[in-house]
Amino acid sequence: MGRKKQGNGRDSNPKRRGVKVFDGEIVKPGNIIVRQKGTHFVSGPGTYMGSDYTIHAAIEGMVVFGSRNGKKLVSVISHSPS
Repeated sequence: MGRKKQGNGRDSNPKRRGVKVFDGEIVKPGNIIVRQKGTHFVSGPGTYMGSDYTIHAAIEGMVVFGSRNGKKLVSVISHSPS
């Protein structure tokens, strides 16, 4: 006998999480840098974390990734126009 695909919705849609802006790129205030579930990345200077753990830029500048207490740290360093 043939099989019929049930289509009962067992597969969920992708959540589109991850790093959106990489090290060395320029951001403006409010830009999303990382979308995540939980604190895989932590918010550093020049950034803030939203209620859904999304990390946003608080100032205009360059994104820098580092580490703090075993977690990946995301910061924004202010840059002067040249």
